[in-house]
Amino acid sequence: MEIKVYLYVFFTFMSIFIFNGVNFDPIMKKGRVIEAKILVLALSFGLSYLLTNFVLDFVG
Repeated sequence: MEIKVYLYVFFTFMSIFIFNGVNFDPIMKKGRVIEAKILVLALSFGLSYLLTNFVLDFVG
């Protein structure tokens, strides 16, 4: 259980770092900075969930 928490945190920070390099301007309305940040956060949580479960299933 402890390793799962560390993997969630690691993959969340990693995916936030990755998604910050993506230009969301073409799909977001102008001036919607808060919504873009919430989108990055939601995508990061989703990706970290998927990556953590993949790694735990692959290794274990």
